[in-house]
Amino acid sequence: MQGGLIVALADEAIAHAMMTQLGPEEGLTTIELKSNFLAGVNNGELIADATVFKKGQSLVIGDCLVTDNNGKNICRVSATFLLLKK
Repeated sequence: MQGGLIVALADEAIAHAMMTQLGPEEGLTTIELKSNFLAGVNNGELIADATVFKKGQSLVIGDCLVTDNNGKNICRVSATFLLLKK
């Protein structure tokens, strides 16, 4: 599988984890993304498990571990999002 697709999955998973901590007048945009590819994957399903590390006044930091359907670590992603206030 192409690596950019795996990173996009992780970015989206992190954003959704962060959305659970947003107020009604807040939004997000990715400003930094770092990925570590740990193994290749050719078939099967991918599982993205994302968590919010810290929500500050203007930045939110999150992490995601992408595994295959056998539990093998495929990619680790850390992201920083800018907190947008309407």
